Amino acid sequence: MAIQQISVFLENKEGRLAETVQKISQAGVNIRALCVADTRDFGILRLITSDNAKVKAALSDSGAVIPTDVIAAKMDDTAGALSGILQILADAKINIEYMYAFTGAADLGAYVVLRVDNTPAAETILKAAGVSTLSDADVAAM
Repeated sequence: MAIQQISVFLENKEGRLAETVQKISQAGVNIRALCVADTRDFGILRLITSDNAKVKAALSDSGAVIPTDVIAAKMDDTAGALSGILQILADAKINIEYMYAFTGAADLGAYVVLRVDNTPAAETILKAAGVSTLSDADVAAM
């Protein structure tokens, strides 16, 4: 099942990331995973959070806050686990636009967050291969 990621476009200058994360913290939201990509002038902060609605409200005056569907695929926390998931998608001709990973508590395992060119097909293929994925409710419960 796809989950919703929040992308926040930030001016690439000192303190901007700290200010944004502080607003999320003050809203009482847990950040489950994040990734920052940057260019010379701006950055993109990508977040998986415990409450996206609160994040959107907290950052309403901060510029562009864009929701995106991504897949959080569960994998063993062992060498080669990521390679197996990527090969399943490659064999199905699913293009990966970007990805990042995170781990939960020991009993929750490791996950790779994938933005792909065909989310419904990727979900179906991963499920058929026995790969579990998170839902927004799963993320909120972490």
